[in-house]
Amino acid sequence: MVHVVIDLEMNPVQRSMKEVRKLLLEEVIEIGAVKLDDNYQQIGEFQCYVRPEFSSISKHITNLTGITNEIVADKNMFVEEFENFFNWVGGWDMKIYSWSSSDINQLKSECAYKLPQFDVRRLEEQWIDIQKEFDDRIGLHNSLALKYAVGAMNRNFEGTHHTALADAANAAAILALMQDEPAFFRTMQPVIDLLKPQEISQSIGDLYPELKNLKFD
Repeated sequence: MVHVVIDLEMNPVQRSMKEVRKLLLEEVIEIGAVKLDDNYQQIGEFQCYVRPEFSSISKHITNLTGITNEIVADKNMFVEEFENFFNWVGGWDMKIYSWSSSDINQLKSECAYKLPQFDVRRLEEQWIDIQKEFDDRIGLHNSLALKYAVGAMNRNFEGTHHTALADAANAAAILALMQDEPAFFRTMQPVIDLLKPQEISQSIGDLYPELKNLKFD
């Protein structure tokens, strides 16, 4: 069995496409993934850009991701690239992970609209939300953004935020650490202590002020 950590970047379907938007609000414009073996060591990576069918890339998405209309102009559309991704995975003997549930929700919508023959329900059954498992493990009621979770590990974020392959690789590093529970808690305990509301005063609380609003069990 392999473990596949995936990240998607999306672009909104333009508002004039009212019939499309009844079923599909966004389209995938980048797929990034890393493949891990049974020991959660990286054994492969996948990245592609995807040309959207129902909208040009918005300025907001370009500012967020760096993806422009020029980058995707000569790229394949979703059906071809998703099939390439699944072929790279190598079949159903896998578990698939992402940081939050937004990626599986996107694939459920986009596959239903563009690739209805694909068994997305089976994919969903093998999907694990790393963010939820991370938050549950350290007792967070709120969802912690990927860059803050990586920072909490005392690790520099590798690559650029909101690029699919970099986000997938960083999420995979968290997944690997979570397999060793004693090591995970040794790493995270100082952060857990600092994030408790009554103890926040400096360090990560000062570095990321928005973390002060997080709630713990």
